[in-house]
This record gives sequence, C-alpha cells and structure tokens, in this order.
Amino acid sequence: MRHIPLLALALASNLHADPIPENLRQNGWFIGAQAYTFKEFSAFEAIAKTKEAGGNMIEFFPGQILKPGSTDKVGHTMPEAAMQELKAECKRQGVHAVNYGVIAAKSPEDVRAIMSFAKKMGLYAVCTESTELIAAWEAGAKEFDIKVAFHEHGGSMDKPKYKVWNPLYILGVVESRDPRVGACADLGHWCTSNLKPVECLRILEGRVISVHLKDKAAYGKAPVVVAGTGVVDVAACLEELKKQKFDGHISIEHENDWKNSVPQVRANIDFVKAHGK
Repeated sequence: MRHIPLLALALASNLHADPIPENLRQNGWFIGAQAYTFKEFSAFEAIAKTKEAGGNMIEFFPGQILKPGSTDKVGHTMPEAAMQELKAECKRQGVHAVNYGVIAAKSPEDVRAIMSFAKKMGLYAVCTESTELIAAWEAGAKEFDIKVAFHEHGGSMDKPKYKVWNPLYILGVVESRDPRVGACADLGHWCTSNLKPVECLRILEGRVISVHLKDKAAYGKAPVVVAGTGVVDVAACLEELKKQKFDGHISIEHENDWKNSVPQVRANIDFVKAHGK
C-alpha cells in the first residue's frame, strides 16, 4: 500500500505544466506573435515569420494549415503525427509554443480534449470565449495545471447575448475561481468596444493571464496600427501590467497588412522591449 501514494505523486508531477522558460524573456517580457497575424500562411511559415520579427514564442489558433502542401490543420483534433511535426518545427526554429486559441468549446468533453492537447503541446495557457463552461475550464486548469484565459471581441450593451467584451462580466466569471483561470486582455478589441484598455486592465488586476497586443487608429471599428501610433495607449497598458506584476505572455496580433506584416510585428515587439520591466 505504501507504493500507491508514491505512484500518485509521480502521476501528479507528470501533469505539471512547465512555466514559460526564463531564458525567453526579452527585456523582462515574454513576447511573440499570435499565429492569426499570419493567417494567410501556414503554421510552419507563421513560426518562421514570428522569429523573423524578433519573437521567440507563438500562440497557435485552430484551423491554420500545418505547412505548405499539407492537408492537416492545427487544432486539438489534429493527428498525433502532425502534432509531433508542429512541436519539432517549433524546436527547430527556436520558437516556443505558448498558447492555443481562441478556441470554442460546446461541452465539458470538448474542454478536456482541448486541455489534453495543451498538455501534450507543453503550453502555458489556452484562450477561449466559452465562459458558460467555466466549471469545466476550472477543473481542467486544476487537472492539467494549465492556465485558461477568457478572450473578448468587440461588443456593446445593445447586444446583450454577447457578454465577454465587458471586463466586469469576465471578472464576475473568474474572481471566485482557481487563480489559473482569468482573462486574455485583447487591448485592441476593448477599443472596438469603446473601452479604455488601461482601465479594463485595472478592473482585471491579478487575473490577466495573457495579452493580445494591438493598437487601433480610433475607437470603435477602425484599422489596426503599430503600437504607439493609435488610441490604445500601449505604453500606459505596459506600465499597468508592470504594476500588476503580470508575468504571462504578450502575443502581437497585427490584424492588418495580411500579406506582409513582419515589419509591423517587429515594430510592435520593439515597442514592448523599449518599455522593459
């Protein structure tokens, strides 16, 4: 009987997700790209473009073609062989896979499949908008020791069925839950909702798991621009993140210049590095 606790301990240790490696910090920050920035290309190409832009980590999104000429797509249902190919390419390029999303879930079984995939990929977090499954997400966060970040797109009070745009709603969902459950702060989409991103960050203090960094030319529906040239006040947001001792990752998500966005992604990364911790 004495062997059972030891076995349980060994199994528990195998489920522990590795944190983001310390050697990947750039002037104090963990920073890379959301692969959606390079949605016109394959995941392999997104890895290479992230590296070219100066990032050393990547957040994958579901549905991206794995590599040129492939029929496999990135996602939690991808074949095991394709998953291993993706991991190997990240290792070859020296780009750390850190997150997966934004991924929807329709059931607790979906949640568990997503979290199992994240564990196999060695991810730090997953990103979703499926707040109605908060109990399942929290259970998955505990079981796999992987963080869950609730993301937002643009929204408004006149469309009450879509709630996650409001940081007060997200706070209500997560504040009594395990600390591994929190928010993905999409700075640009808060502007789309006519909210001030730095104020949203303050509302979610202590619960920010990850950041999707983009600047916007104006509030509401407006083009994405390079950090420091729009209305987001990215510098103030970075200062607020420092104040909160935020230690997750920042994913540049430049939803513009789709065919040639490496220079803009590089400019965003350089902006963050210039405001080091």
